[in-house]
Amino acid sequence: MNAMNDIGAVQTILPKAPKCVSAWRSAAMVLAIGAAACFSMPEQLGLLTRIFVTALLVLSLDLVVGVAGLATLGHAAMFGVGAYAAGNFALHVAPDPLVGLAIGMVAGGVLALVSGLFLLRYQGFTFLMLTVAVSQIMLSLAQKARDWTGGDDGLSGFMNSPLLGRFAFDLEGKVAAGYSLIVLVVLFYVARRLVDSPFGLAVRGVHENRARMAALGTPVFRRLLAVYTAAGLLAGAAGALSAQTNAVVGLDSLSFALSAEILVMLVLGGAGNLNGALLGAAIFTMLHHTASSINPYHWLFVVGFLLMAVVLISPAKALALLRRRLGGVQ
Repeated sequence: MNAMNDIGAVQTILPKAPKCVSAWRSAAMVLAIGAAACFSMPEQLGLLTRIFVTALLVLSLDLVVGVAGLATLGHAAMFGVGAYAAGNFALHVAPDPLVGLAIGMVAGGVLALVSGLFLLRYQGFTFLMLTVAVSQIMLSLAQKARDWTGGDDGLSGFMNSPLLGRFAFDLEGKVAAGYSLIVLVVLFYVARRLVDSPFGLAVRGVHENRARMAALGTPVFRRLLAVYTAAGLLAGAAGALSAQTNAVVGLDSLSFALSAEILVMLVLGGAGNLNGALLGAAIFTMLHHTASSINPYHWLFVVGFLLMAVVLISPAKALALLRRRLGGVQ
């Protein structure tokens, strides 16, 4: 009954909602592109693994910013908590990577749920600053809990057992890259199904007009809390992947800089359609890797220029301009 109410309410808010692309087709495309990149660049598997992990983190941010319309600068908190949870589980309990991944997801989801119960009662600038406060609190706790986090030295000394008991994590990074890609594809499929469901449409309706959706009977707070928790689960999974593939967790996984970086990636790729999150993460990470190798001190100028171009010229306008130019050539 709630789903029907959500659909009816959304139709009044989004009468011209875009057609949904099949979730499995989108996931299959991501898998094909990722696999092709791994086969064509075997010497860059470490970089590709980082892209897959970062893409999953930006994907989780897109659920909060692009779909739900909640501006946040503290999303790294869920990522860092997931990374530390997976690292401590491998170090003190068992090195099974799949169980560690689940532990990281639960840790990120629990933090999102607990903090969301308080944060989502506020909107706008107040919500934004409170997310920063939560991230800084978690960073401060990580600095003080040296027995669990290693403090400024980071958490290290843990290893992963072979994946599914057969695939050992090798120095070339083949297993790490394949493992990260598969997790990204599976969770991307789940996120796509979530966004294209009546629940996802209701969240988009809240993004467009919160007051009207509430007046039409949609439980706005519960919908936002659910999507915020789902984003925390995905961010925790990204943190667990980062810990398992790097075998170290540092305080930078909870930093404000990481939250700002992934927001830039989301803006570069385009917020709200999930595909843009993956594209933005790939562009930013490749740009970072290439530009910093050429000039490690001034590579941010390139990123800043690209970000200004994206903000001033939307992808739709750029595509329309390109079509006009191509039409003139013909």
